[in-house]
Amino acid sequence: MENNEPTTEKTCYSAEELQMFKEIILKKREEAVRNLELLNQAVAGSANDVTDTAPTFKTLEEGSNVLSKEENSRLAARQQKFIKDLDAALIRIENKTYGICRITGKLIPKERLMIVPHATTTVEGKELEKKGRR
Repeated sequence: MENNEPTTEKTCYSAEELQMFKEIILKKREEAVRNLELLNQAVAGSANDVTDTAPTFKTLEEGSNVLSKEENSRLAARQQKFIKDLDAALIRIENKTYGICRITGKLIPKERLMIVPHATTTVEGKELEKKGRR
């Protein structure tokens, strides 16, 4: 006997699934905030203090400090963006729009969201977006 009922594709995640994603995002956000604090401390604390009296290596150290300070600043900026993206994902969970591709309107696979919980597109949507930019 054949089943002629149309197969309906899932269009949104259940409340339980959204809660699971929310917990994943909150954990990632907490870790990101800790990392950002460490980076900010590294940037703020890399200045030479009063006890630094060895002029021989001072020039080399200062060059190295500038490089690491710039790198830490870049990493801090990336971390801030990541936190912002996670916050946006939390808002989408509250609005019940989380997990829906902004390009195709299809549901983003759960496997993708487990790895990249702030994703806003399916892989297909991302490829369409790239083609549109060319």
